[in-house]
Amino acid sequence: MTQPEALRLADELDAAPYSSPCTNNAAAELRRLHESNQELLSALEEMLDGEGKSFRELCEQARAAINKAERTTP
Repeated sequence: MTQPEALRLADELDAAPYSSPCTNNAAAELRRLHESNQELLSALEEMLDGEGKSFRELCEQARAAINKAERTTP
C-alpha cells in the first residue's frame, strides 16, 4: 500500500534540512487533516452501509467527525 500524499509531504517537511517551526507546524497540520479526512470517510462509509447502528447513532458519529474536522488552532 502506498503512503497517502499528505503523510508523505509531512514526512518530507519533518526531514527537510531547512526545518523550522513553520514547517513543523505545517507537517503536524497535514497529519491532523489526514486523520480528520479518514474519520469523515469512515463516517460516510458507515452511513452508506448502515449495518448495526441506528440512523441517530450514524448521524452522531458523522457530526462528531465534522466537529473534529472543523476544529481550528487558537
